[in-house]
Amino acid sequence: MKTLFANGYVLIKENDGFTVTDHAYLGVENDRICFLSTQAPTEPFDSVIDMRGKLLMPGLYNCHTHSAMVLFRGIGSDLPLDRWLYEKIFPLEQKLNYEAVLAGSYLAIMEMLACGTVSFSDMYFFPEATAEAVLHAGIKANLTRHIQSEKNIFDRQGIQASLDFYERYDHAGNGRIFVDFSLHSEYACAEQTAREYSRLCYEKGGRMHIHLAETTREYEDCIRRNGKSPVAWFYDCGTFASKTAAAHCVALDENDIRILKENQVSVVHNPSSNLKLGSGFAKIPEMIDQGVTVALGTDGAASNNNLNMFEEMHLAAIIHNGRQQNSMVMNADTVLNMATGIGARLQGRQDCGELKVGNKADIIAIDLSAPHLCPRNDLKSLLVYSAQASDVCMVMVDGKLLYRNGEFLTIDRERVLYNIEKTRIR
Repeated sequence: MKTLFANGYVLIKENDGFTVTDHAYLGVENDRICFLSTQAPTEPFDSVIDMRGKLLMPGLYNCHTHSAMVLFRGIGSDLPLDRWLYEKIFPLEQKLNYEAVLAGSYLAIMEMLACGTVSFSDMYFFPEATAEAVLHAGIKANLTRHIQSEKNIFDRQGIQASLDFYERYDHAGNGRIFVDFSLHSEYACAEQTAREYSRLCYEKGGRMHIHLAETTREYEDCIRRNGKSPVAWFYDCGTFASKTAAAHCVALDENDIRILKENQVSVVHNPSSNLKLGSGFAKIPEMIDQGVTVALGTDGAASNNNLNMFEEMHLAAIIHNGRQQNSMVMNADTVLNMATGIGARLQGRQDCGELKVGNKADIIAIDLSAPHLCPRNDLKSLLVYSAQASDVCMVMVDGKLLYRNGEFLTIDRERVLYNIEKTRIR
């Protein structure tokens, strides 16, 4: 099946930045981009879709979330992280089951698709349920069966369950699912567990997904317990021997940033969650300047409280300018790259995240007709500073349309909403 998108704007990567091409033609054959030009193709296509007034761009990559936490959206709002977790979230998570996580995963995937996300990195319970939803919906995901236990317990059972999940689901759905390894955090994991699990991840050639230094209190408690920072603790456990995605990274010193850079650890910036929970401002511009790779994520919808990557791009582009009182600290090119190509590479998806011939056809379309997107003086900047998730009018993953003009093409919306009400956890 060959489809041609004609006469639209296309966001194209050029070196370290992006350009927008007008009246472009983008062709898709099966799951790949097969044509991209400002000249109409001479070969025939099975269908032609007119994209006048719309912009095609790479889909967005949400590199840190807990998808089924949509079940707890709004619970514990206005509490700091430690109280929010221990008083509200952890007790509710003890009540989770497969059916609840399945329902929550479907709802989260609907929300992400409607916001232009084509792939997400997830860390949550009952990952088999999330895998079921991913396989059915057609989206991509890096899933984990994460390790989370008491500090003084060697979690042999959790390690084995994680390995079993890896063997069963890695590269499922024609490679739409990648399975990563995951240690929840220093404070929710015994050192013996972290060392053994990190060794196994390295032996398997896996990727690691962790929470790291989310708050000053976490940083200080870790030093009291271990005599070292959370970054140094994970480094000494051998975790960074594998490709690692570290979410948050708010409380870091210069030595921590040096360790991350030297070990090629990727940071996942979660501005909405960090701001809502009062966790602070990650030193993102400083990390980028020192060569640390930074992607974007929403965190879970219980702490955000949405899965809107356009909102994360907007915040990532402006809050650091304000913090440093310098309007040139961040820019649209940097943030668009964080949300697309950098996110794809962090997930191990080397042929994704950029619109070019030969890459996977993971494409979203933005309807430019809304008042807040006019006039079109600088479309690249409008995507970061003006566009809303509601402007997404099409989502394609591996050449398959999943969402178009408000309609979910692979998900029964009413059934998902019914199941959410049926499985609500209180």
